[in-house]
Amino acid sequence: MVWSLDARIPVRLLDMPDAPPRAGSEALSGAVLLAEDGAALPPGAARVEHFAAPPAGAHPAGCACCQPRNPVAIALDRLFLARARGQAPWFTEVLAIARSEAGRDAIAAALQGDSVTRARFRTG
Repeated sequence: MVWSLDARIPVRLLDMPDAPPRAGSEALSGAVLLAEDGAALPPGAARVEHFAAPPAGAHPAGCACCQPRNPVAIALDRLFLARARGQAPWFTEVLAIARSEAGRDAIAAALQGDSVTRARFRTG
């Protein structure tokens, strides 16, 4: 038996850029979703938090004045706080839906580079 003491919430990236999954392909009813703006969503999600992928061509140095915090990290903050306050159903996993490469990169950047997000969530 393998034991894991990692209590962080896993974030699992779904590969569905253009269409929601077909009925019966994956049980997403009641799931908590983190979705890039414009991504197709499955029906019956318990809660959806949206994020906008950072615009291409942002300041090349990535300074704090141009991009203070990753929009995915902010959306995950909203999900975590809603869970803690009882404003969302209790969830043990977040399903992330990105419709672009920039969206997938933003999710990865938040999970790797944002210290608050790393304390609450992990790649699932």
